[in-house]
Amino acid sequence: MSTEPALLTDAAVPAPRPTNLFAGLARDWAVLFGAAVILVMIVIGVGAPFLGTVDPTEINPTFRNRVPGTEQTIRRADGTTATYRHWMGTDSLGRDVYSRVLYGARISLVVGAAAAAISIAIGLVIGLVAGYLRWLDGIVMRFMDGLMAIPAILLALAVVSLFRAGIVSVIIAIVVPEIPRVVRLVRAIVLSVREEPYVEAAIMTGTPTPLLLIRHVLPNTVAPLIVQGTFVCASAILLEAILSFLGVGIPPDTPTWGNIMAEGRGLFRVYPHNIFFPGLCLALTVLAVNMLGDGLRDRLDPKLAKRM
Repeated sequence: MSTEPALLTDAAVPAPRPTNLFAGLARDWAVLFGAAVILVMIVIGVGAPFLGTVDPTEINPTFRNRVPGTEQTIRRADGTTATYRHWMGTDSLGRDVYSRVLYGARISLVVGAAAAAISIAIGLVIGLVAGYLRWLDGIVMRFMDGLMAIPAILLALAVVSLFRAGIVSVIIAIVVPEIPRVVRLVRAIVLSVREEPYVEAAIMTGTPTPLLLIRHVLPNTVAPLIVQGTFVCASAILLEAILSFLGVGIPPDTPTWGNIMAEGRGLFRVYPHNIFFPGLCLALTVLAVNMLGDGLRDRLDPKLAKRM
């Protein structure tokens, strides 16, 4: 009898998984639509000075409340004149709505991205610790339950009232009510992962707790946190617009979608363009982020991915 090991045939070699994450995302129309709209908004926000805009804070009382498409003759410093078209009209102070909407995209995207990143980072650390250390779990989660019992808009209003109006205070006001939701998600993942055999084996071999959390527990939270981050971003963009609309967020002189709608609500029936254009951009952005999050959830969740 030959003692040489038998060679594996092609049939015995396990075939690679046919599913490809990036290929699946490229075929998902919701992901493509959401990513395309977000990319357009980023380009608009970054390239606002190069897209035919003027100073968004420039006041011109003699040319106020003009309908979209109105042309204005501007006299330059050298004595020459130029014709500028107000594609989205002007507001009650004569400011160009088109310029204000494009510059307002910067604030919304920065607030959304910053709030999502900060809340995910803080919630991840607290959730890992609370889910792994049993003695700390009850204390932390009761505090998080107390924060979640307060409506997010009321908690945000309370936080904003404690600081000066500005983008930093708005981000803090949005992050505080979002942290408990991230903590609960991470804690639930940790509670299920720490019972796995490979985690118990790592504990038996004396693996330090910080290394165990980073090497074995943290990778299991990446996919759910990416999806949660998109939902937090959409909620932050909407909450920033609400706070600005109520007059307690970004200062009124800074162009944001919420500020533009707040200034145009008094004359909405006569000049609806002051609310329509920023509201349309806000709705499209929030819809795109939510659709991107739904698509990522369908692809990153193993249970949902098997059905597709």
